Amino acid sequence: MTSKPSVCTHDLPTSDISRIIEMAWEDRTPFEAIERLFGLPEKEVIKLMRKNLKQKTFKNWRERVSGRKTKHASLRPEGVDRGYCPSQYKYKSANK
Repeated sequence: MTSKPSVCTHDLPTSDISRIIEMAWEDRTPFEAIERLFGLPEKEVIKLMRKNLKQKTFKNWRERVSGRKTKHASLRPEGVDRGYCPSQYKYKSANK
């Protein structure tokens, strides 16, 4: 079995690291999407998060994503094929 060489996180631009962290925090974005976009498998995302977050913040994140079905495409319920909630990016009017 051959595995893809992982991307070295110190070669990533700051903007990519920021986006990876953002995607890792999102409940509905699976690790597979991060790997598809940036070439980082789950273990590398965990290392990146450990390196770039404060210790307590990292611990909170790990507790949050551990066992969460939406963070793994293979565990998602059937019919969930998107990485975000449909209302996530809708702007709310200030006149309501």
